[in-house]
Amino acid sequence: MTTGAQTPSTPARPRRSRLRTFLPLGLAAWLVLEIWLLTVVAGASSGLVVFLVLLAGLVLGSVVIKRAGRRAFRNLSEALRQQQSGAMPEAARPNSEGNGLMMLGGLLLMIPGLVSDAVGLLLLLPPVQKAVSRSAERTFERKLREADPGTLGGAFQQARMHRPDGKVVQGEVIRDEPGDAPKEPRPPLTH
Repeated sequence: MTTGAQTPSTPARPRRSRLRTFLPLGLAAWLVLEIWLLTVVAGASSGLVVFLVLLAGLVLGSVVIKRAGRRAFRNLSEALRQQQSGAMPEAARPNSEGNGLMMLGGLLLMIPGLVSDAVGLLLLLPPVQKAVSRSAERTFERKLREADPGTLGGAFQQARMHRPDGKVVQGEVIRDEPGDAPKEPRPPLTH
């Protein structure tokens, strides 16, 4: 059955995001830079020095990841112990921040290359960790505010309801449309 409207000859393709366009190019440029720097260092000294630098990055990165993982596990078990004893868990302690960034720094140290080692070492510094975490939190909050309804960010916005005392209550919004027929009563929400 035809409606008289012409069908488009080619369907409209959604526009590629900048991230999908430039991420492969950035990764390729980073890889070329890493290889070039390793060859420059090998030419200036020797292949043994490059091997020792890469081995030191691997060992240091594994130590950092292990330490951050132990600290995160200890903080988690302490919070669970406090919750089971009935005490309210403490707010974010200064020592509990940065475990994820420490693990990322350790991972960057383990990846062969001098640029990744430099970035990994920078991520181990507490002032850099605080600046990166603040920037990431602001970006996440901005993206969440800008999210359209029906997207993942919109789902986060819809799933949070703030009580007057500041506590967040998870819930579901059920709207009754004006023309809907009355339905059987819903079961009560239980905790």
